[in-house]
Amino acid sequence: MCFTVNVNLIKEELENRYGATLIDPDNYRPSYYYHAFSLPELPAICSADPEKIRLLRWGLIPYWTRSIADANEIRYKTFNARSESIDKKPSFSSPVRSRRCIIPLKGFFEWQHAGKRKIPWYIYHYENDILSVAGVYDEWKEPGTGELFSTFSIITTDANEMMAEIHNSAKRMPAILDKKSESGWIDKSSSLEDLLNLLKPCPSEFLKAHTVSPLVNDRSADRNTPDVIREFEYN
Repeated sequence: MCFTVNVNLIKEELENRYGATLIDPDNYRPSYYYHAFSLPELPAICSADPEKIRLLRWGLIPYWTRSIADANEIRYKTFNARSESIDKKPSFSSPVRSRRCIIPLKGFFEWQHAGKRKIPWYIYHYENDILSVAGVYDEWKEPGTGELFSTFSIITTDANEMMAEIHNSAKRMPAILDKKSESGWIDKSSSLEDLLNLLKPCPSEFLKAHTVSPLVNDRSADRNTPDVIREFEYN
């Protein structure tokens, strides 16, 4: 699972990292804390036009969805797409073949089960670089109003050794692409076999992690603060 992320990345960081232009900067809001269930809009580099950074809303709505009621139900079930079945599930089988994206993250959060406690961890690039997470997206037009919804899912894969210790309940992690794999993931000519081979657990040494304070669990607090990713020790 990957539901909670840090996207505290300014426009210039994104554009310099991916050699692309953020096309809707006025509506982009960097934040230390985003949760999928709030349906946030996050920056994405899409296979249809990799020279642009678009804003996509988390929670994929398949193009074949019939109504807004159906859309509002399915989007809460599509925050993540499992790499092992992505080419077979109805919501994802078309996007993985033709509508792939990279979701840039500064880091992400997971919870470790320790007896009766769930201890929050923050996971990030070993050099504090941007993490490029594989995703799929889709476009859906509401029949009644004609409003266009551009939405995405983050792809998850088996946990690597480090993440298996942290996310020790489900043992999953986002499918993180190295720089060599990024262009292949959004290349329209890539074969499905080659694409699926990119969705492997990244090496443990690619990441660093530390425990963070209970602030990350506090729904009444402002979690868009550096305190949410600051190291915190549990007794």
